[in-house]
This record gives sequence, structure tokens and C-alpha cells, in this order.
Amino acid sequence: MSRTHAGELVIGAKSTGSAIGAFNVILLEHAEALVAGAELAKLPVILQISQNCVNYHKALKPISVATIAIAESSFVPVSVHLDHAESEELVKKALDLGYDSVMFDGSKLSYADNVAASARMAALCATYGATLEVEIGEVGGKDGVHAPGVRTNPLEAKAFAEATGTDLLAVAVGSSHAMTTRDATLDFDLIQEIAKTVGVPLVLHGSSGVSDLDLQRAVKAGMSKINIATHLNNVFTHEVRRALETNPTLVDPRKYIGPGRDSVAAEVARLLTVLQN
Repeated sequence: MSRTHAGELVIGAKSTGSAIGAFNVILLEHAEALVAGAELAKLPVILQISQNCVNYHKALKPISVATIAIAESSFVPVSVHLDHAESEELVKKALDLGYDSVMFDGSKLSYADNVAASARMAALCATYGATLEVEIGEVGGKDGVHAPGVRTNPLEAKAFAEATGTDLLAVAVGSSHAMTTRDATLDFDLIQEIAKTVGVPLVLHGSSGVSDLDLQRAVKAGMSKINIATHLNNVFTHEVRRALETNPTLVDPRKYIGPGRDSVAAEVARLLTVLQN
């Protein structure tokens, strides 16, 4: 099974009324945990490496090569996806390294410039046979179009998707990036309206702030790819902190990072199952 294009996974999920979980890799242990969790649940998964992650490692290739190798060793379908790339050069480098999916984030650009850049990325991805995800919007800042008060207009989303030729579209329906509590308020009627209006599968960013029940409601309303990062960082950090507090003399990173990795794997398995209901 192993490597499978994100587009295939998302379209397959959409056809069954479920969604694919997409989780962020920061350390090598995250990639290991995400695949272990997917194998535990016997469900497909998308491993995401963000531009911020690349900046942290100061290079794209090392974390990418390791993550792709882990994905290829899995017995469940796994996609490797570049997340929130604002640099067209970075997109090209990722595709050359073997990424099967990229998310180009032009949300800080004007609408016209976002359309033009996203269309260029669609053409580029097509030459590699890769999946493209984009997002509509021109609100700046970390949250971009995913600030809590921002909402995507269904007709604008339809026009944007058609003009860019994208495979997947991230929309704003009430979630927000980097939430550490799971109490975001989603607009389920809007999700349903966008899903009926737009011809491509929809992506929910900032899903760490969404409860299990509301994740399931979002999937039923029309979301097909669910991005979660901060929630798993919470799980990882909590377990590492617990291990260090329990044994303050620990100096071997394997003794405290290992439990963090295991806790993420268990939570990934649980979340992937939630997205099937």
C-alpha cells in the first residue's frame, strides 16, 4: 500500500462520506508516530511538512527524505504533503524530492495575484502528477483566512477553484490555527453550502480547536480533509513533561521523547477513527 497521492485518498474519503486526517510532522518522531497511529487504526493518513517546519530545520531535504522513507515503509496508504508553502520555489523543490501533494498558500496576496499564483502551481503540480491544495482569501497574519471571524463566500470559492484548477480547497468556516482548546465554533450550514457549490473536495484547517463531535459534524456537512497539528503537539508535550517530572534525572532523550511519540500514535489512531463516523 504505502505511498498514495493525497488526491486519491481525499476523493476516496469523500465518496464514502468520511474524511482523511492530515497531521503535521515537526520531528522525525512525529512521522513515526503518525504512521504508527494509522497502522494501528488500519486507515490512511496524510503526513504534512509545513514551510514553518522547513524553516525550523533550516532545510527541506533531510526531514523530507526521512518522512518519505517512513511513509514508504507503511502497510497503510500514506501521502506526504507540503503544507502552507508561500514560496513557489519551495513547492518546486518539494515536488522534485517526491512529495505527492502540496498546499500553496497565497492567502496573503490580492485575489487576482492569488488566482494567478495558484494557477501556476496547478500547472506545475500537473507536470508531476501531484495534488494541489490552495486557499481563498486576502486576510494577512498567521491565521489568514482561518481567523475565527472570517467566512468563505461559496460563490467566490467556486469561482476561485475553477479559475485556479486546484484539486482541493481550504475554506474558512470558523476554525483557527494554533488553538490549544477544542472549543471552536464552526458554521455547519456554511460548510454544507460550500460543499454543494464548489466542485472540489474541501479542507478544514485549524482543526485542533474542534471537538470530536464537531469534527464528525463537519465531515457530514462536506469536509473531506481535516488538518490537525497543535492538538497533537499538546499530546506530545504533555507526555514528555510528565516523563521528565516523574524522573528529573533523565538525560537520555529516548526515555522521554519515546513516550511522547507513543502518545501521539495512540491519539492519531483515535482521531482517524473519529473521522470515519
